Amino acid sequence: MSMKLIRIHCFQHVEYEDLGCIKDWCNDQGYLISYTRFYQGDELPESADFDWLVIMGGAMGVYDDLKYKWLSAEKMAIKAAIEQNKTVIGICLGSQLIAEVLGSKVYRNQEKEIGWFDVMPTEQGLSSPFGNEIQAVTKVFHWHGDTFDLPKDAIQLCYSEACKNQAFLYKDNVLGIQFHFEVTRQSINGMLEMGKHELIIEKYIPTEKEILTFNRYIELNNKIMFSILKRLTNIAPP
Repeated sequence: MSMKLIRIHCFQHVEYEDLGCIKDWCNDQGYLISYTRFYQGDELPESADFDWLVIMGGAMGVYDDLKYKWLSAEKMAIKAAIEQNKTVIGICLGSQLIAEVLGSKVYRNQEKEIGWFDVMPTEQGLSSPFGNEIQAVTKVFHWHGDTFDLPKDAIQLCYSEACKNQAFLYKDNVLGIQFHFEVTRQSINGMLEMGKHELIIEKYIPTEKEILTFNRYIELNNKIMFSILKRLTNIAPP
């Protein structure tokens, strides 16, 4: 455990995609959590007020600036956090926002990927600081229709059959993960409830019942998330 008190700020876009098990980890470590809940109209924080930034998922796309007036300001805040060498973690939409801020193209993936599917490590991923965690990954929870090109100078960590870029690492302390290590039963239920209209059976979209049969993987995914967070406390800039 790091002795430093870490102040973790969360950008939350929709009520049902919250920090999940990351909140449990923060509470266990005694770290401070603050939020910008965009769906409630919260203001952005001052960059001096947090050490880590965690950017969650949501139903919107990075290109929906006209529909969601806060998106442009959020992107500027993410860019500033990266430039100020803060630890930044982006999950799902969060990873796409980081990719765009780093100059990459974000676009519709050929297939939507919803439910529990395998991701595979890259050689670079296995030799990265997160090699142990990536090696432990099997099935992970996905809910995305968009994807991104790998940002310049980033390391591709893993991929899936449906989607080439599933996770990347930039400068050791900026991590983009397109899937959901953090999910809990509650957050999966929330996504299923709010995203029922997307569950049109396709190659990478099973039924709700099939999705729920794989919930036994939640515990392993949460353990990997905890290990990633712990590693970030050790390699993150002071």
